[in-house]
Amino acid sequence: MGSSIFNIGVSGLAAAQAGLLTTGHNISNASNPGFSRQQIVQTTNTPQFTGSGFLGQGTNVQTVRRIYDQYLSSQVLSSQTRLSELSTYANEIRQLDNLLADSGASLSTALSNFFSGVHEAAANPNSIPSRQSMLSMAQALVSRFHGTDARLNEIRDGVDSQITSTVGTINALVIPDRPGEQRIIIAQAAGTNQPANDLLDQRDQLIADLNKEVRVTTQTESNGSVSIFVGNGQLLVSGIRSFNLSATPTAEDSQRMTIGITLIGGGSAAMPESLITGGTLGGLLSFRSESLDAAQNALGRIAVGLATTFNEQHRLGQDLTGALGGNFFATPAAAVLDSSNNGGTGVVTATINSVADLTVSDYRLVYSAANTFTLTRVPDGQTWSGTGASQAAAFADLLTNVTPAQGFTMGFAGAANVGDTFLIQPTRTAASDIAMAVSDPRSVALAAPIRTAANLNNIGTASISAGSVNAPPPPNANLTQTVTITFDDPPTTFDVVGTGTGNPTNVAFTAGGNISYNGWTLQITGTPAAGDVFTLSANASGVSDNRNALLLAGLQTQKTLHGSTASYQSAYAQLVSDVGNKTRVIDVTAQAQESLLTQAQDAHQSLSGVNLDEEAANLLRYQQAYQAAGKMIEISSKLFDTLLRSDNRRSGAYGTALQEAPCASPAA
Repeated sequence: MGSSIFNIGVSGLAAAQAGLLTTGHNISNASNPGFSRQQIVQTTNTPQFTGSGFLGQGTNVQTVRRIYDQYLSSQVLSSQTRLSELSTYANEIRQLDNLLADSGASLSTALSNFFSGVHEAAANPNSIPSRQSMLSMAQALVSRFHGTDARLNEIRDGVDSQITSTVGTINALVIPDRPGEQRIIIAQAAGTNQPANDLLDQRDQLIADLNKEVRVTTQTESNGSVSIFVGNGQLLVSGIRSFNLSATPTAEDSQRMTIGITLIGGGSAAMPESLITGGTLGGLLSFRSESLDAAQNALGRIAVGLATTFNEQHRLGQDLTGALGGNFFATPAAAVLDSSNNGGTGVVTATINSVADLTVSDYRLVYSAANTFTLTRVPDGQTWSGTGASQAAAFADLLTNVTPAQGFTMGFAGAANVGDTFLIQPTRTAASDIAMAVSDPRSVALAAPIRTAANLNNIGTASISAGSVNAPPPPNANLTQTVTITFDDPPTTFDVVGTGTGNPTNVAFTAGGNISYNGWTLQITGTPAAGDVFTLSANASGVSDNRNALLLAGLQTQKTLHGSTASYQSAYAQLVSDVGNKTRVIDVTAQAQESLLTQAQDAHQSLSGVNLDEEAANLLRYQQAYQAAGKMIEISSKLFDTLLRSDNRRSGAYGTALQEAPCASPAA
């Protein structure tokens, strides 16, 4: 009995000691990130059967359990990676918002100043200082385009630098996990069925840290190791082997960093950016593709729209020397980037043909199959295809299938190989490429190149308008030739005489109707008389003429962009509004996500976190259990000593009795 009590006491002592060790371990790691509270799991020893029933044989510690819930942990990981993504996105887009909304550096201010210069020149068309002021304001506007675009490129370079840094952090987090993973595999292979709690916590913390950088998924293998995947299933870690990420330039654009991953068989491959979500890396890529690209393209669209429409009107005017106006701005061209993986000799060109139809998208042209071209609008994935009997026929078919119009047309020469890719950026570089084409104030075309007049001998009440030059005039138009319009008898018809008109006769007259020949249009109103003559001729001395200047100034409010729904300044205001709204949405979403993360962490900590008050109570409980078990051992020792003394007394009494008993005599 004493032995049984002793064994029971020893088992209780060992259990209490394990409880004290586990509690002390919890207390020591209470502030350790990723630590999960541990708890001993006790079971009853097999009881001993006696005639009086089953007598208990004490306890044993079956295992030390990690208080952990996979679902709650997954909730924390999911919330954390989303918050990291949103926080990174918010930090980046705030830079963009501050740049575009800054009134001191706003493009809207520069546009207003430029058109103020145009109005001043229109008020004083023969003034060289007024013309020079207009040129100065135009140069300031060009510089503002350049400065804003340069700042956007700085933000872009910063994003690429952070992508490279984040990839390095991811690789650094993956590599140190190998020794711990090896120990977990060894512990699992030992067959003890005892979990390596602290090692599992360390691995979970590494996964949590990794998840802050990029969203990952995991799969527990049969040997206890964990495989980690990124994207749509690209293997990042398998057992003790890792496959590093890399930040490399894209095949289409050497200035744009993308993500590559090491392949199992060796080498590396680029990962589609759309598959990389969550964490800092996902936030950087999302900001660049969703906000930065669109903002830079929108700025470029304003630049190319301004240059194109202003040039078109400027070419319809006449400068101080009497020459027709040329381009006022150097018109930016669409950019086409060939993939470095292209194997063919195909060359693709792009030309802007309608600024009203331009979008803020990039386009990817792929020779996708034999005699088949596919054009994809990058942001939304809209595609158009063209097929034919040859590459040239397929390309021509593609051009007819691109509807609605996207604001640019394409050309193709050479021969492409299947898979050859071309990235078309109609407006990406326009803000940096716009420049002044006029430097001499005398070359600013503020006057109209034509003038009209009524013969002084006319007797009717008809009058002629000032006339306007068609946009654009015919290629062979000669606006310097005098044209006469003579009314017949009766004056219901008229005859036209002049170079380029064809000299028609008996043309029906409609009061106020358009009369158009040789690149110009005019109207005659009122009632003419037979023999009345009207003339249109070159504006030989129009130094004080401001008719074209007024038309140039009118472009400020004319709706030439966004499908002819927005002016230059309203288009910029829309850009500022879009970025501001996106910034607000990201900030609000990030705040909400932070609350979700807090809730998930609270739920996780309520289960797995260390509560020091609870652990203090456990210390007292296990201390008392330890003392009680020790007391039991002490009692069993006393019982054993009592048993020994009782046996000694019985042995002594038996010896004395033998000495005092008389010897029996032998039988007679």
